[in-house]
Amino acid sequence: MEIFILAFFAVGYFVLAGADIGVGMLLPYLGRTTTERRTVIAAIAPFFLGNEVWLVALAGVLAGLFPELEGELLAGNYLALVALLVSWIVRDMGLWLRGRVQGPRWQAGWDGAIVAGSWGLALAWGAIFTQILPVPIVAALVVALLFATHGLAFAGLRLTGDLRERAVLLTGGSGEGRTYALTAAALTGIVLLTGADLELAASAADAATLALLVPVTLVLMPLLVAAQGLVWWTFRGRVTGPSYL
Repeated sequence: MEIFILAFFAVGYFVLAGADIGVGMLLPYLGRTTTERRTVIAAIAPFFLGNEVWLVALAGVLAGLFPELEGELLAGNYLALVALLVSWIVRDMGLWLRGRVQGPRWQAGWDGAIVAGSWGLALAWGAIFTQILPVPIVAALVVALLFATHGLAFAGLRLTGDLRERAVLLTGGSGEGRTYALTAAALTGIVLLTGADLELAASAADAATLALLVPVTLVLMPLLVAAQGLVWWTFRGRVTGPSYL
């Protein structure tokens, strides 16, 4: 059961957050002007913080249910994890700060932070995957491009007009829903393949810890899913203009 819980949070994070990371990676392509970029960011604005909750939950599950594995992953991927955290901070700073001051230089600078942070996140995750599996480091770029395609499909589902046309141009015309499903399946496959390469059963916590934490986590999981579903239902419509970011 603990392996299922870990897979649940890992897949949830990469499928959901992979979309906003991908949108950030291609922000200059999707939005050619300041107003257009604000509209593109509005496509992910209601979701990115909630998506990050899945990563926090994943880290908590890893630390609580698989403490030995957590130590091994930290020791073996130190540089990639530092790059991941720095990129996360830079990307979120860009999202929160770009609209706080009106001015082309200010906004362009933070737009650059969003793009750099998003690419950093995608490449850092790709590097971690390549070290765990292991596969050639060039595979990290393939993973990053998968994030980008996932983001384009999500943008196609959320945007309208010229912005949507730019997104779907690279994702097979009007089939953005199909593309999103395919990229979500690909990300799920990478996560599960990576998990299969780890000795999860051998690195699980002791029976007493599992007996305490597993039931609590199982109770919280439906609440997280319900909250995520509520957010998606509330903001299910396409974006037509800038948001608060």
